[in-house]
Amino acid sequence: MKNTNIRISLPAVCFVWQIAMIVLFGVFIRYDEESDVRKWIEFKVSHNITSDIENDFYFRYPSFQDVHVMIFVGFGFLMTFLKRYSFGGVGFNFLIASFGVQWALLMQGWFHALDPDTGKISIGVESLINADFCVASSLIAYGALLGKVSPVQLMVVTLFGVTLFAVEEYIILSLLHCRDAGGSMVIHAFGGYYGLAISWVLYRPNLNQSKRLSGSTYHSDVFAMIGTLFLWMFWPSFNSAITDHGSGQHRAAINTYIALASSVLTTVAISSMSDKRGKLDMVHIQNATLAGGVAMGTAAEFMITPYGSLIVGFCCGIISTFGYLFPMMEKYLKLQDTCGIHNLHAVPGMLGGFIGAIVAAAATEEVYGREGLIETFDFEGDFASRTVLTQGGFQAAGTCVSIAFGVVGGVVVGLILRLPIWGDPSDDNCYDDEAYWEVPEEEESIPPVLEYNNHMTRKHPDM
Repeated sequence: MKNTNIRISLPAVCFVWQIAMIVLFGVFIRYDEESDVRKWIEFKVSHNITSDIENDFYFRYPSFQDVHVMIFVGFGFLMTFLKRYSFGGVGFNFLIASFGVQWALLMQGWFHALDPDTGKISIGVESLINADFCVASSLIAYGALLGKVSPVQLMVVTLFGVTLFAVEEYIILSLLHCRDAGGSMVIHAFGGYYGLAISWVLYRPNLNQSKRLSGSTYHSDVFAMIGTLFLWMFWPSFNSAITDHGSGQHRAAINTYIALASSVLTTVAISSMSDKRGKLDMVHIQNATLAGGVAMGTAAEFMITPYGSLIVGFCCGIISTFGYLFPMMEKYLKLQDTCGIHNLHAVPGMLGGFIGAIVAAAATEEVYGREGLIETFDFEGDFASRTVLTQGGFQAAGTCVSIAFGVVGGVVVGLILRLPIWGDPSDDNCYDDEAYWEVPEEEESIPPVLEYNNHMTRKHPDM
């Protein structure tokens, strides 16, 4: 039996890292010209702006709210499906995200917003959206590790996850000049393979000792469905939050909306076909219905056409559901993926990156117009001479970079987490909130006379 007492390690990590954030913010972070009162007044005069409504806050904040809800409510509740690990699912999600956004503002600031003259990072509402995006990759990785790691290990996963994210994002978006508004490559493919690689290194051959707790109950599945619906509703905001003003943002929201709707129907169809009596599996509905949003991330702002978006959602709903129907990761790769992030994030994210590459390479002046090509793909400055075919090649390369960062980074972080100092649970103590939470006692059990009414007996005979 491992010792899961983290009374010293967790407070130490939280206090020390939070104090480090305070110091680093004090040294580096300042308001940008749209959130600093003096700079904003000067900015209005220099740009001949007469109304405060022109401030970027009013344009970006609705999208920020939607993305923020996805990170804290959507991802959090999606992980509450385990019958005895709802506190851990939603509570540790809260912890990871709250630390991650602070570290992300610094890491992304150093790479994208550092003023070489003053050595300061300027932040505004778009910085907050990008920090949420950055944290999403670590929350995705958490999905593969759910129930098997300690909160101290999760803080380490987030520290390295945000750092790796900032580096791969800089390489893909700035050096390779890829377009990835909704993060199929930089968020989903990276976060998915990062979590899978960590889980592979932390493989537990005797995890079946906790098998009795690895399933769901009627109520835990309903709670997880809350997460699904929040994610599903707000995904158009996620994919369009930082796209160009005007048609780019409008188009990204439409394409994502359509792809998500298409995913739902194909998921329901495959789920029903797979059961002898045509019954649906809640696992498929909670996860595969979101695959269209993941796969649409890169191409959302391109002119993929509405029917093209439907095709993406249609195909990814099928592929994702098949991933849940035939879970081969543990059998062949010795990899335990609690939430099935391979089927919801890693594979659809990778496909989304390559779909973006194909759509970019197929772009024509006839469809976009000359100015439209320049606006959509940012063919300006050093990249003014780039062609759409070259852009398509770089988009594909960016997808490979994100996967490489996820796999290699995940293996290294996994090796760090194998050190016997983190207070992780033993094999027979996984998927149980009792290890790290004060859990209220259960109410009295149902009288035996009503036991025949238990909907889950077929699903979990060991209950």
